[in-house]
Amino acid sequence: MNTGQVKEFLLNLQDLIVQRLEQIDGKPFLRDEWQRPEGGGGITRLIEEGHVFERGGVNFSHVMGNNLPPSASAHRPELAGRSFEAMGVSLVLHPRNPYCPTVHMNVRFFNAEKPGAEPVWWFGGGMDLTPYYGFEADAAHFHRTCRKALEPFGADYHPKFKQWCDDYFFLKHRNEPRGVGGIFFDDLNTLPSPASGGYRRVGASSGVGGEGNTGAAALSPNSPPLAGERDAVAHGADAFSHCFNLTESVGDHFLPAYVPILERRVDTPYGERERDFQAYRRGRYVEFNLVFDRGTLFGLQSGGRTESILMSLPPIVKWRYNWAPETGTPEAKLYEVFLKPRDWADDHAEG
Repeated sequence: MNTGQVKEFLLNLQDLIVQRLEQIDGKPFLRDEWQRPEGGGGITRLIEEGHVFERGGVNFSHVMGNNLPPSASAHRPELAGRSFEAMGVSLVLHPRNPYCPTVHMNVRFFNAEKPGAEPVWWFGGGMDLTPYYGFEADAAHFHRTCRKALEPFGADYHPKFKQWCDDYFFLKHRNEPRGVGGIFFDDLNTLPSPASGGYRRVGASSGVGGEGNTGAAALSPNSPPLAGERDAVAHGADAFSHCFNLTESVGDHFLPAYVPILERRVDTPYGERERDFQAYRRGRYVEFNLVFDRGTLFGLQSGGRTESILMSLPPIVKWRYNWAPETGTPEAKLYEVFLKPRDWADDHAEG
């Protein structure tokens, strides 16, 4: 298990994404390198009041410590007493134009060790799109690119990770999704068990990832092995390489998934009405990140850098009491068409 290789990929990914976003916006991203007293640190790349992005960040972090925060260990008692390291790249972009959707992407790696025991490790990540004024073609393109990122590893990954995303990015108190979804995965450290035809967890036999709809529960032990995992076994690949390669592919497909949508919508005319609705819907983004997002909770509870963790929040937000859009308006279409479960990757929308 080469964790140095993972860190190198993450740093290169951060640089690549920032360089492309700077080309689009025309304004450089701030670079802020920080250290964590308990161990580790990171690099924050941030833009505010840009030409395209009202606020956005592309962050790298690599933190370590002797004890896990409550958000990580509450449902994983087998991690008690282990030292840990966690690294990842996480980004959120809030364009100024309301016709350009907000986007989130994250790829990460976690490892926990103690003497005399096998390490407990996993990869996670995903990306999701949050439009304010939706376009079928944009949603279809985003989901097809997500599917393309996963296809080399097995046809079963995309439907599983899409559903996981739909389930995870859901505001229970509002009974609505955050956006049109994408893909999401966590606790990925599996290869098929040849004897059972199902999945086995590598280095985590005591059931890491039993939190809600995460971990082993998302890869059912009664399911057949994924095609990509069968190929990995046939070629002698190990679970770490397989999971790392899949995570790399997700990160590498972010720009192809999002940039064409951004370039298509960035010059769309808008007025105060559209900006007002954008600010209202951004409130849902804030609610999810502060109430439900496990990455935010882990970062704050593990002594991460607060400014970097909260860079995901939009700069201008509004709340209204019991508001609903008028029937037949573009604002109502968001609720009627886009905030509904849909198999976007197989949609034939154009334009």
